[in-house]
Amino acid sequence: MPTNSPLRVLVVDDESLARRRLRRLLSAEPDVVCVGECAHGQAAVEWLLQHDADVVLLDVQMPEVSGFDVIDMVGVKRMPLVIFVTAFDRYAVHAFGVHAVDYLLKPFDRTRLAQALERARLRLAREPHDAIVAQLGTAVRALAAHRVRPDRVLVRRTGAMDFVKIADIEWIEAQGNYAALHVGSQTHLVRETLSRLEDRLDPDQFVRIRRTAIVNVDRIAKLDPWEKDEHVVVMTSGVRITVSRGFSDRLERLLATWRL
Repeated sequence: MPTNSPLRVLVVDDESLARRRLRRLLSAEPDVVCVGECAHGQAAVEWLLQHDADVVLLDVQMPEVSGFDVIDMVGVKRMPLVIFVTAFDRYAVHAFGVHAVDYLLKPFDRTRLAQALERARLRLAREPHDAIVAQLGTAVRALAAHRVRPDRVLVRRTGAMDFVKIADIEWIEAQGNYAALHVGSQTHLVRETLSRLEDRLDPDQFVRIRRTAIVNVDRIAKLDPWEKDEHVVVMTSGVRITVSRGFSDRLERLLATWRL
């Protein structure tokens, strides 16, 4: 980035008030321009794949697609310099610092934001891109253990958005480019792969029993025998799902913890 160019900043936060405040704070900074804002992770992914920025102020804890998911989906090599915006505890914040990745701990003031932006400007001027990419990749891997598992997921329908409690999901089914969340008598579609959802769910509560299905173990009514050593999971709703042989060990290990 040329030293005399304004710092181009993208704002990513799912809270409208937080975005508005960041825009206001950025407008007061000299040689800084807000080039865009995104209200959720998927929008950020699409923006970053089509546009360029020097810095992204990236909220970590967003429903459906988190800040870490954004980096995974865009790829660390294509990401601008990242300043994480987070409400994580002090242990995770320490990890940010150890890996030389800047962060803004909510709530923060104008002075702290200015410091982070100045540090970003100096890094972009002095450090090679490969070094910044390597630090980001290392930090993301180290911080994976600190990810906060969501207790709800955002689902969209025509003209509105709803939150579904994770604990209320009975099972999840792959449907092409979407995942169908089965919640009672309702089914909600989210544009997400089953593998990415599996990474974000509590492995002590949700288990993948076949390539196309994840079940909530709290909603399993019983296991029925099937052909040879295979079984069928019967959910509390009465839905029957065959356990694929390649995934049966995962279910067995989880259910073994329930045995007296």
